[in-house]
Amino acid sequence: MSTTATIPKDLSKLEAQAARRLRPEALAYILAGAGDASTTRANAAAFGRWRTKRRRTRKPRRVDLTTTVLGTRMPAPVLFAPVGVQTLAHPEGDLATARAATDLGLTYVHSTQGAFSMEDVAAASGKGARWYQLYWPSDDALAVSFLRRAKAAGYTHLVITLDTTLLGWRPLDLDRGYSPFLENKGIANYTSDPVFRGKLLAPPDVAPLPAGIQFAGVFQNPGLSWDQLPLIRANWDGPILLKGIQSAADARMAVDQRIDGIVVSNHGGRQVDGAIASLDALRPIVKAVGGDLAILFDSGIRTGQHAFTALALGADAVLVGRPYLYGLALGGRAGARTVMQRLVDELALEVRRAGHRSAASLTRSSLVRVP
Repeated sequence: MSTTATIPKDLSKLEAQAARRLRPEALAYILAGAGDASTTRANAAAFGRWRTKRRRTRKPRRVDLTTTVLGTRMPAPVLFAPVGVQTLAHPEGDLATARAATDLGLTYVHSTQGAFSMEDVAAASGKGARWYQLYWPSDDALAVSFLRRAKAAGYTHLVITLDTTLLGWRPLDLDRGYSPFLENKGIANYTSDPVFRGKLLAPPDVAPLPAGIQFAGVFQNPGLSWDQLPLIRANWDGPILLKGIQSAADARMAVDQRIDGIVVSNHGGRQVDGAIASLDALRPIVKAVGGDLAILFDSGIRTGQHAFTALALGADAVLVGRPYLYGLALGGRAGARTVMQRLVDELALEVRRAGHRSAASLTRSSLVRVP
């Protein structure tokens, strides 16, 4: 059976399909939501409150999805979201996904918690557009080393994730007593880093336990604050985005701090239980700071219709995470590529059916809110 045949045409069924392929601990980790997963459910429910407004006009023959976000030219306003420990889905993990993104011309965002180093992923990405997502460690020297390595490896934009200064309470993982980091999975950027390695008595491949312990000591950074941004600016000369913004007040603060872009996100419900749906946060943020910085969106995107809704509510582009990971589990590079191509194709169809010639012309008036 071909890879394409294993990927359901209805992308909302991807999770169930991938669940048959993934190991139980891998599935639990990928699915895990904080607490009772109310935030994850809220993300899904929020999309159900919107419907597309169909224009009674001739449909355009072609739809133009191309866009430019902070200088990065994109064939569609869709990015591969940063996802850690992708080898849980497929042995080639981030390498396969980066290649799939380059195949499609879409931008790949590499996670600090990648299963392969940023240099190896950059090599796999080749000429593809790539951004780097930073989990800001508590060790400033390590943070600076990450930034310098990312720049040298051709990552052009920095995405700082804000909602993991403390890890969430995830019962699915806790019930199984499972964390990939305890097996030194998802810490390749650390174990390949000269600053990190310089503090170890033995190389990570010789003594993995001390490396894991050292990682645990620097990953969480509860003292992170706006006051530390000068460290980033002194060591990064490209665009900077903040991921994890959920309020208009924080978005305005980002503008005041001369941040280039934000990602409206609640981490797909993985870190904070009881948070509002990211889609519900999007419109107030757009009203508050739209036009002052780039506004991207993630959390809950599963289909092209979802992408249409987020774009119509004011997002400049959307990031897609779990769906391509399910595609990766079902068919490696080809599976991830197929999922993202179908999502982009579905988005194009929705734009056309709504009577628009481009995704850029979508507005709030393209939607109808239902009870």
